[in-house]
Amino acid sequence: MFKKILIANRGEIALRIIRTCKEMGIKTVAVYSTADKDSLPVRFADEAVCIGPAMSSKSYLSIPNIIAAAEITNADAIHPGYGFLSENEKFSKVCQEHNIKFIGATPEQIAGMGDKASAKATMIKAGVPCIPGSVGLLKDLADAKKTAKKIKYPVILKATAGGGGKGMRQVWKEEDMEAAWDATRAESAAAFGNDGLYMEKYIEEPRHIEIQIAGDQYGNACHLSERDCSIQRRHQKLVEETPSPFMTDELREKMGEAAIKATKAVDYEGVGTVEFLVDKHRDFYFMEMNTRIQVEHTITEEVINYDLIKEQIKLAAGEKISGQNHYPTGHAIQCRINAEDPSANFRPSPGTITSYHSPGGHGVRIDTHVYAGYTISPNYDSMISKLIVSAQTREEAILKMKRALDEYIIEGIKTTIPFHQKLMEDPKFNEGDFTTAFMDTFEY
Repeated sequence: MFKKILIANRGEIALRIIRTCKEMGIKTVAVYSTADKDSLPVRFADEAVCIGPAMSSKSYLSIPNIIAAAEITNADAIHPGYGFLSENEKFSKVCQEHNIKFIGATPEQIAGMGDKASAKATMIKAGVPCIPGSVGLLKDLADAKKTAKKIKYPVILKATAGGGGKGMRQVWKEEDMEAAWDATRAESAAAFGNDGLYMEKYIEEPRHIEIQIAGDQYGNACHLSERDCSIQRRHQKLVEETPSPFMTDELREKMGEAAIKATKAVDYEGVGTVEFLVDKHRDFYFMEMNTRIQVEHTITEEVINYDLIKEQIKLAAGEKISGQNHYPTGHAIQCRINAEDPSANFRPSPGTITSYHSPGGHGVRIDTHVYAGYTISPNYDSMISKLIVSAQTREEAILKMKRALDEYIIEGIKTTIPFHQKLMEDPKFNEGDFTTAFMDTFEY
């Protein structure tokens, strides 16, 4: 087992990793930017190293600075959390070269799953259902038009190096293709330094359901059931729950089997997530594989009583998994609390928190790094907290979430708490009648 782990991240996920490391008797190193010098990860880690200014590119995305911090503190492993360098092939490779264990996927696995076009080809070969679309990257505009005609409109253009909702555009008819082609290529080149595009059939009003998986270094794999992430805005998740209200036992088995096929197809090591789109007929299609811990891993932990960060660390240290699949007991919901003003089109709301009170009680969990007096920086993602509730049934979980949201007080900045309060009152949400298009008509 590792003696000391450096956490190459910030905020709530850094604190989350520190907690598990302490429970495992592992020393921790927090790295931080000048903007985060007063953060809780810096306070609670055994050691802390400043790696640069507030700008991410000069701190949390600086591979040389992070490796230097690991070397001077004699860390034998690095946990990247999510975001930043967590799915960076080069970072994983540099860790290998410096004899530091990267707690995540290998460079080859990241490369194979990070490029969407090659990932799809791998999944088709493995027998995992995929959305009809282009074979590999589109050559040019003429190829795009020919492919769209074959798979029939509507279609969606996607950046092969894309993520976070960027570099994708729906096209409903042929006359709109040229403008969409040019705009998507330009956006992809600017955001990812890669203008390669592929095309898929656009599945109207699907569910976004993902399967949590784990794989060890010996070819064993298991799944830990599903999460429904359909409540999202501009491809950014807002609320996640497990089990999905749309799920059946038969569908769970089929999707679980497909996720394990995907895991074994790339000899995956660690914990990860296989994401699917599920249509109204409960046909499902591979979307992508995330080779890291997910923001929403918390709800899976609550319904299967399983510490996924601990599992990540154990798998990275060479331990085996049992190979047994895990199924939910009860129901869990997570609301992402962002420093945003939902009444102003979710405009970011950085600033200092003047008053803070978190909810408590049985089945209520808060994963956060903020406190009264903490300043939310404009330099980073606006998520400041995750509110997770668990109960025996979905109905009980929604009632518990309502109660917890009522207790949650964050003053000095705007947050998305009022949005979540309204969502929990929505009849369609309460009935489980929603798709990824839910937010298109939800009025706040």
